[in-house]
Amino acid sequence: MIVLASDHRGYPLKEKLKGWLDEMGERFEDVGCDSTESADYPDFAIEAGKRVAVGKAEKGIVICGSGIGVSISANKVPGVRCALVHDGFSAVASRRHNNSNVLALGADIVGESIARDIVEKWLAASFEGGRHQRRLDKISEFEAK
Repeated sequence: MIVLASDHRGYPLKEKLKGWLDEMGERFEDVGCDSTESADYPDFAIEAGKRVAVGKAEKGIVICGSGIGVSISANKVPGVRCALVHDGFSAVASRRHNNSNVLALGADIVGESIARDIVEKWLAASFEGGRHQRRLDKISEFEAK
């Protein structure tokens, strides 16, 4: 299950994303927002992060205009490793090396074709473990303090 969230700037891309996920056979839940009327990105990105952190969703995708606000917000939730990504290479690296569990996209920065490529590559990539796990453990230890 993938949880989706956006603010008003990310809403149109999130709606496109829902169609792509349907085509890929992915299950998803949309936690808002539900229009292009002004909405506060922390409300939705934090909710998505919480659902990932407690296991109600395996992964999350959060979207705002730049991707910065939603990534900062989602990363405030303990257990979330949200990666702001603008290209396919970074999408794969964020999964393989950082085991990102939330993907942040900037709707004003990436076009639809790049966004789809990012999402497909991010969903297909897997965590490599090994030396990368040691680094994630250090982050988790700090986060627990």
